[in-house]
Amino acid sequence: MKLLEVLDNIDFKLIAGDLNKEITSVEYDSRKVAVGSLFVCVQGFTVDGHSYASMAAEKGASAIVVDKNRSCLNEDELGVLAKENFLSVIEIDDTHMHLADLCANFYEHPEKKLAVYGITGTKGKTTTAFMLRAILEQSGRDTGLIGTVCNIIAGHKTHAAHTTPESRELYDMMDVLTRNNSESLVMEVSSQALKLDRVRGITYRTAAFTNLYEDHIAPNEHPDMEDYLSCKLKIFDNCETGILNLDCSVADKVIDYCKGKAPLLTYSVNGEADFVARNIRPERRGHVTGTVFELDCKYYNCDIFVALPGKFNVYNALCAIATAVSEGIDIECVKQALENISVPGRMQPIENNFGVNILVDYAHNAAALESVLDTLKEYTEGRIITVFGCGGNRSRTRRFEMGEVSGNLSDYTVITSDNPRNEEPDAIIADIITGISKTTGKYEVEPDRSKAIKLSINMAQKGDTVLIAGKGHEDYQIFADKTIHFDDCEHARNAVIEREGNS
Repeated sequence: MKLLEVLDNIDFKLIAGDLNKEITSVEYDSRKVAVGSLFVCVQGFTVDGHSYASMAAEKGASAIVVDKNRSCLNEDELGVLAKENFLSVIEIDDTHMHLADLCANFYEHPEKKLAVYGITGTKGKTTTAFMLRAILEQSGRDTGLIGTVCNIIAGHKTHAAHTTPESRELYDMMDVLTRNNSESLVMEVSSQALKLDRVRGITYRTAAFTNLYEDHIAPNEHPDMEDYLSCKLKIFDNCETGILNLDCSVADKVIDYCKGKAPLLTYSVNGEADFVARNIRPERRGHVTGTVFELDCKYYNCDIFVALPGKFNVYNALCAIATAVSEGIDIECVKQALENISVPGRMQPIENNFGVNILVDYAHNAAALESVLDTLKEYTEGRIITVFGCGGNRSRTRRFEMGEVSGNLSDYTVITSDNPRNEEPDAIIADIITGISKTTGKYEVEPDRSKAIKLSINMAQKGDTVLIAGKGHEDYQIFADKTIHFDDCEHARNAVIEREGNS
């Protein structure tokens, strides 16, 4: 594609070279530049891409895009760089914002060829995304997924570095989907993605807002809750239909924001809405710990079984159902998808033949752990045995709080390591003990996470629940001097196999 075509509908100034350069890729990471690339100098929080312009030129870039408000590389310096490396130099306003536009042009607008379903909110994005994708696939629609746990593009699962990737990676994945004749994309949309224009140019068939809790308040994220909410609300600026949890704390603000922008479908478990869950009750089907509720809406009235426990998963299911119904998907597809749903690291069951409910979950702070343990009490006939640790180089307060929560709500706790990073595992464990010591909860310490998982599974009896919390879908463990492969599900399955073999 010619440089002029990549710049379509973007105001620019040509500083050097010409607009007929052939562009083979759009890059903002100089390490990925190849002969023919267009290198976009993006000014980030810690790294300024203009510092790498020379490197990109040396690697054979055809053209470089610089920011009008850059703090280095004046026009004379750029002229010399262009002459020495036979490249074109373009200046635009806000390279970070327009990175998405450049990519959309280069990939010939794949976002317009897909039905894109966006989900934002503090909690529930991942599970809701997996539920919705399962429903769409059940209805026969080839569907991609982009989110926290992983990306699934044209049937291939890859690691996700961010909840919502940078626009360059996002447009590349959408391009792969369209070239493989996929019809739909379900995407978790983070507040940072909305704030930093990663999803610029995308129109959502539905945009869902799950909830809002205090989170991500930090210098490089959001200065306060007002900014956090205002960024999330941007998802409704470009959507055909909005989906809203009417029970969330900011529902009124969402409704006000959407007036004149998009029609809203609402869901609730507490009152009247377009989709309501009534008579929520726990139910186990074989190895599956799940939830049944009565779906009450003008389209259908029926029982729904969700193969995940807890009221919070009823909320997630309602969000996915509202989206599916708005797309005209048959209720039988919805029911079949939800009764077989499994989400990596989110209340993920580990099958066994000794009658113990073993679950792997991502709960890695006190609020999440408390929510999960409160839910499991409804499903557990015997004891709740909880295995968890806390991450290093993170808030110490979290350790005290999680220790106290587990001590109050678990019958037994096995304290272990999570990702100690640059801290001593024993020091982290000592902080957890400080918290759990405020309670009457029984506990023991096993720093080796693999041994801790095995210990908890071996001590469990029929009717007990073992919760392995903190890492969920993560398949690694980070130490000061190394990062190793570590998957809680793998270690739990190995412990189950060993116990079953010895029985």
